[in-house]
Amino acid sequence: MSSPSPPRLAGSPPPGSGDARPTWLGRAIALFFLGLALFLITGWVLLRLRGLGTLLLVALVLSFALEPAVDKLEQQGVRRGIGTGITFALVTVATVAFIFVMGRLVTTQVADLIERGPGYLEDAQAWVHETFDTEIDIDQLLAEFNEGGRLGDLASNIAPGIFAFGTRVVSVLFQAFTVALFTFYLVADGPRLRRSICSVFPQERQVEILRVWELAIAKTGGYIFSRAVLALFSLLFHWLVFKLVGVPSPLALALWVGVVSQFIPVVGTYLAGALPALIALADRPVSALWVISAIVVYQQVENYLLAPPITAQTMDIHPAVAFGSVIAGAAVLGPIGALLALPVAATATALASTYFQRHEVVESSLTGHAANRSGSHQVHEHHGGVHPPADDGAAGTGDAQPDDRP
Repeated sequence: MSSPSPPRLAGSPPPGSGDARPTWLGRAIALFFLGLALFLITGWVLLRLRGLGTLLLVALVLSFALEPAVDKLEQQGVRRGIGTGITFALVTVATVAFIFVMGRLVTTQVADLIERGPGYLEDAQAWVHETFDTEIDIDQLLAEFNEGGRLGDLASNIAPGIFAFGTRVVSVLFQAFTVALFTFYLVADGPRLRRSICSVFPQERQVEILRVWELAIAKTGGYIFSRAVLALFSLLFHWLVFKLVGVPSPLALALWVGVVSQFIPVVGTYLAGALPALIALADRPVSALWVISAIVVYQQVENYLLAPPITAQTMDIHPAVAFGSVIAGAAVLGPIGALLALPVAATATALASTYFQRHEVVESSLTGHAANRSGSHQVHEHHGGVHPPADDGAAGTGDAQPDDRP
């Protein structure tokens, strides 16, 4: 009498099939290649839409910056669409005025440089002769400014690139128009957009989404407001100094210093100071020393007296976090990322301070000698250790002590 055969496990080949493959293997291979194809297609699509995503991100941040002004107008009885149009008109006028003033300044200075070029070359020849006892053929240098010289050859070589430059300008204008269009609709239809987004989530999630949105608007608007106030102070100070020193185009240069130093992170101060210093150097070398001294002095006054009380009310962010966020933003999105990094970092910091629990800190010399303050707990150190504060009610129970800051 034969013994019964053992039960066959699921997925195992039937008896007598030899090395037959499992039935699920073909389906698994097909699913793998299908998933890989979907992954590659999704990556290709995202890569192609990277530019559009960047424009949408810029429009979103700009909408956060403009929405407080539109809300103020709406509270005064102005319809939201009309208020958005008024805000856009003011921003457009300010931007066009800045570009016009700076373009006129550059044109004037270039024309002045070309006119004074031969005189500069003669002064340079005299200085080289007195300093190094070396003769320079001034006629050859002057020929560079005449028709048919090397400058003429350089102009003829640059001419073919003017078309490419014009194409780039048209592309930038189209991108600016796209950002403006998205920003307008994000601000004008902001409440309806938020209602549409919140309707997809349950109500407890809606509260969190609206809180994050509100923090982003508050921090971004606060950043723009604080930068605008500091830019106004900088403009007035440098306008007065440049006018007293006798620098050409003092108002235009002061506007340049005020805007660039405040709205371009990290390197804005150096870019802002370089232009007036060079123009003053070309006019009178001693004026350049006064300009550089005034910029350095004002920078210290701004850092220690003006900026702390203004930014404390609008955008509280640690300098190290600000610097790191600018570097990270520039690495991800280039110059646009550097400009957007500070409001994004401020929003993230506010969210962290809102959602992370705060606990009482153990007193130690590593925490800034907090034990020396009146009313603080004493520190007991044994064998290099630090004891936690003694139990005096809720403070010593280990419960979270929430931060009062938003």
